[in-house]
Amino acid sequence: MKPPRPLVLRLAMVLLPAAVAAAAAPEPVLYRFDFGSGRSAPGWIAVPTALVYAADPGYGFEPGARVTAVDRGDDPLRGDFVTSDQPFYFSLKVPAEGNYRVTVTLGDAGGSSSATIKAELRRLMVENLRTVPGQFRTVSFIVNTRTPRITATNGVRAGEVRLKAPRESIQEGWAWDDRITLEFDPAPGGSVCLVALEVAPVDVPTIFLLGDSTVCDQSREPYTSWGQMLTRFFKPEVAIANHAESGETYRDSIGRRRLDKVLSLMKPGDYLIMQFGHNDQKQLKAGTGGPFTTYEAEIKEHVDAVRARGGIPVIVSPMERRFFTPDGKVRPTLADYAAAARQAAGKLGVAFIDLNAMSIPFYEALGPARAYLAFAGHGQERDTTHTDSYGAYEFAKCIVQGIRDDHLGIARDIVDDFTGFDPAHPDPVESFDVPPSPLGTSERPFGN
Repeated sequence: MKPPRPLVLRLAMVLLPAAVAAAAAPEPVLYRFDFGSGRSAPGWIAVPTALVYAADPGYGFEPGARVTAVDRGDDPLRGDFVTSDQPFYFSLKVPAEGNYRVTVTLGDAGGSSSATIKAELRRLMVENLRTVPGQFRTVSFIVNTRTPRITATNGVRAGEVRLKAPRESIQEGWAWDDRITLEFDPAPGGSVCLVALEVAPVDVPTIFLLGDSTVCDQSREPYTSWGQMLTRFFKPEVAIANHAESGETYRDSIGRRRLDKVLSLMKPGDYLIMQFGHNDQKQLKAGTGGPFTTYEAEIKEHVDAVRARGGIPVIVSPMERRFFTPDGKVRPTLADYAAAARQAAGKLGVAFIDLNAMSIPFYEALGPARAYLAFAGHGQERDTTHTDSYGAYEFAKCIVQGIRDDHLGIARDIVDDFTGFDPAHPDPVESFDVPPSPLGTSERPFGN
């Protein structure tokens, strides 16, 4: 087994001053990991299969990983790899929050490989990448990392995001820590063959997300949001930073300082896509808000703040809940909030994606007897608000189609295999094959 190289790691972790780094390389590499039991490639860090993540050396497999090292030949990089027919996690420490280009090589000179790769809290990065014997494939994607700390910049005062404990500090801790965590899921009956991994900080445009439980990074199966699936549909030329959280409203976004966190990081030309409404509706019942009063005013506050930093705001109307009338039509529950979002976008001259309008033909295409298959839970009694991976994937496609229809600049960064989406003709549930993540829960997210 190859020994770890902590000295190489520590040297690699030292970031050069900006001017020197820019002259030396556009993307100074933090890590180059070589997996397997053979000799390591020069300049690459050998990773023992038994290495469990710890702060020192700052990388390793998360507990429970069942990986086996294989050595097939003389090639120091591609001749060896680690493999598993079970999902596993690998983490690495990064020196600062921000965007990182992750480049993964998979394959086996003597066998086949299959892998779906997710990052942090189940953000879908690579969908069902397969190789045949003797084939190797290298893919890159951008992972955004963050901490709760808010730096005083862009006119924002210093402080911290008011995280919800223990939900965000424990169950969702991977979204806020100082490491990148990658999840490798094999296809049923297949195995992941992980050859190499590179990580480098990168300066790319960022698409920030704010919203509720239908947008945020849900930590456990079966709950999944469209924000977690959106990453799959963009090339590694743009980052997606999901700052949404379960149970929240536009007002919470301000009060818990999530908007301030986004503003402190925002660069001119970055985007903020916002979707609230499910929980804002509760304010109406409590007599502290309304769709055409406080809701619109809070949208305007977000839009004005983003524009003041040179950002580009995008308003998304909330998708409908899964309720049907006896004749098989969707029974609206959020029509006023969708109308208010549309009205606010029109008044402010802001890009608008009508996810509410898209959700209705989607549900009706599935029909009352099958629409539950897009939602989390078990059987016909599944959730009526929170989607599963299939539903989240379809809603992410709605958002991507909305970006394209609105001719937003980031449309150029949509992946080539996205050929368009009509929610009235969704992908068949039976053909959806993104492997589930290994961690599950029966605890419903905040909100309804």
